[in-house]
Amino acid sequence: MKCFVSALVAASALLLLSGCDGKPSDEGGKPLVVGMELAYPPFEMRGPHNAPDGISVRMAEDLAEFLGRPLEIRDVEWNGIIPALQSGKIDAIISSMTNTPERARSIAFSDGYVTNGLCMLVRKDSPIQSIADVKPGEHKLAVKLATTGHQWARQEIPEVDLITLDEAAACVLEVLQGKVDAYIYDQISIYQFWKKYEDETRPILNPIREETWAIGMRQGEEEFHGRVNAFLKQYRDSGRFDELADQYMAEQKAAFEEMGVPFIFH
Repeated sequence: MKCFVSALVAASALLLLSGCDGKPSDEGGKPLVVGMELAYPPFEMRGPHNAPDGISVRMAEDLAEFLGRPLEIRDVEWNGIIPALQSGKIDAIISSMTNTPERARSIAFSDGYVTNGLCMLVRKDSPIQSIADVKPGEHKLAVKLATTGHQWARQEIPEVDLITLDEAAACVLEVLQGKVDAYIYDQISIYQFWKKYEDETRPILNPIREETWAIGMRQGEEEFHGRVNAFLKQYRDSGRFDELADQYMAEQKAAFEEMGVPFIFH
């Protein structure tokens, strides 16, 4: 990750984001409707008074300002978020979504803005040290429906028994109760669940594979795609990503850097 810029420089740079693509909005005040599942702190969550909060919420606010449009955030369940985009119910997905070949067949993606990875949560006394230790007929894995962990496990280790659930917390409960041997999910979530259950669990944070998060958009909207990518470049160059990381996830950033685990904004 780039070195953090000072708060003064970051704040000054942020003032340049509004309208900095040099084009007036051609949407006539039409809201930018951004879909996200508000169940993934610190990126997408509910804050004070149940209002949307988190890094992705701040990104959506700044993107709408950049485009000169009002913002509407819609809380969409994960397994319905791509259909919501395709049907026009939302204009973009900013929801910690990994750019995968499977998803890219149905939607378009912006340039990447986060490098993350799949990893595992196991019980503290588990002998499992890496994905190579997971054996068909011997181990069971929990995965959240429609996530890249789910897709990866089905494709790469199809012989291993999978327990597929709708909620991340339910997958963790399977680990805690000894019903599965490991839970495959992204590094940030696994780290947070481990901190919540340090006495019962152990994280294996070295990534099974690295992934890139990007903004999801409809295919064929090339002008919109170009403006979103211009926004991301200015966001990165201004140090705004670093500012948000410092605000929302200083503990996680420091922990990952100390462990030498590849992590986060680029």
